[in-house]
Amino acid sequence: MNREVFFEFHQVGNFVKVSAIDADSGLEVSIMGPANAAPVTLRANALRKLEAQLRKQGLES
Repeated sequence: MNREVFFEFHQVGNFVKVSAIDADSGLEVSIMGPANAAPVTLRANALRKLEAQLRKQGLES
């Protein structure tokens, strides 16, 4: 994926909400994961979900 993506991490108790936002379209998706999970894993999962939504909406480049 050659798109600019912003990531936001917000801890809520024992969980972390990770939002991935596509800079071009403004499309935002979120996932929840355990607070003790590796940030790189949470980021990869959020990116995978964003890519799926971009494909679903025909916004993939």
